[in-house]
Amino acid sequence: MSDFPTVLVAVGAVAAVVLAALPAGLMLANLKRFQRSPATAPGAPAVSVLVPARNEAAVIDGLIECVLASQGCDLELLILDDASTDDTAQRVAAWAARDTRVRLVHGQPLPAGWCGKQHACQQLADAAQQPTLVFLDADVRVRPEAIARGVTFLQQSGSGLVSGFPLQETPAFLAWLLLPLIHFILLGFLPLSRSRASLSPALAAGCGQFFITTQVAYRQAGGHAAIRASLHDGVMLPRAFRRAGLQTDIFDATDTATCRMYETSREVFGGLAKNATEGIGSPRTIVPFTLLLAGGQVLPAGLLGLWLAGLIPADRPVAVAAFACILSYLPRLLGVIRFRQSLGSSLLHPLAIVLFLGIQWYALVRRGLGLSTSWKGRRLTPQ
Repeated sequence: MSDFPTVLVAVGAVAAVVLAALPAGLMLANLKRFQRSPATAPGAPAVSVLVPARNEAAVIDGLIECVLASQGCDLELLILDDASTDDTAQRVAAWAARDTRVRLVHGQPLPAGWCGKQHACQQLADAAQQPTLVFLDADVRVRPEAIARGVTFLQQSGSGLVSGFPLQETPAFLAWLLLPLIHFILLGFLPLSRSRASLSPALAAGCGQFFITTQVAYRQAGGHAAIRASLHDGVMLPRAFRRAGLQTDIFDATDTATCRMYETSREVFGGLAKNATEGIGSPRTIVPFTLLLAGGQVLPAGLLGLWLAGLIPADRPVAVAAFACILSYLPRLLGVIRFRQSLGSSLLHPLAIVLFLGIQWYALVRRGLGLSTSWKGRRLTPQ
């Protein structure tokens, strides 16, 4: 019986190496492929920038200002006021009175079976007058070249839909701890080369903060009406395009766009839980992802912690566990360098994974119980 802990540690350490090696290897490969948008091509098409806004008075002026400063393309900026209870509409109307490129769209009442954001985006697309559509969240800030470069990426990729992943601002503790996992999950578990060679919806990825498409492709895919009940357009809209036979792609927008999604840790928790069951927290994916993430990202640090506490013997399995720990931290440290993420946050990576998985399971349990949640003052029922 005295050898049992050593055998157990050895098996766990080897499993941890295998599970940690997958995201580490994919991250290294994907960083070469996940490129920033190219320089603007001459003759860029005119663009409709489409922004759904519900109670966004605190951020809408900054969004309008940076979009109107865009260079390299002609644009119109349509902002839909989605039954705001603050002065969002009045602020947009004031801009529209000063600049003819700005248009205020008054949202229609939310029909049954629709998510608010999807309904707003569909109305915006219906009102757009230009051949290229750029969907931005109200809390995104773009540099002057961001939109033109994103359109150039769309053209060069040959895709029907592309999306950029902005730099995430993290003012709250849970945002600082958890939002860097966006790049870790994306590049550590999506084989980007296979995704680009396939139309499989299972290999679709996107970021709902910054989408670019054309009027023709959008209509062919069914628009946001195709995902009307979804709470997670970042995943579901690219899948809809692929089901329609249109390729999708992603690019690194760290250098051209920022997003401040959440101000408080409570908002972070609610936002991640809202989207969970259409991604990792779905009944089909949560168990394998729990095994992958817990085994490859939490177990290595746990084994080393047990060794430091003197609870497991110091022999070869500990060296294997240490190697697994290095592999588990490698993607996060690469993210610090490439995506300007916090080093302190990356050092708490195992804790972040534990909390992230906890939110996924929390969301799944709520879905199983048929419990609704709320977002921006609306009751939502997870699909």
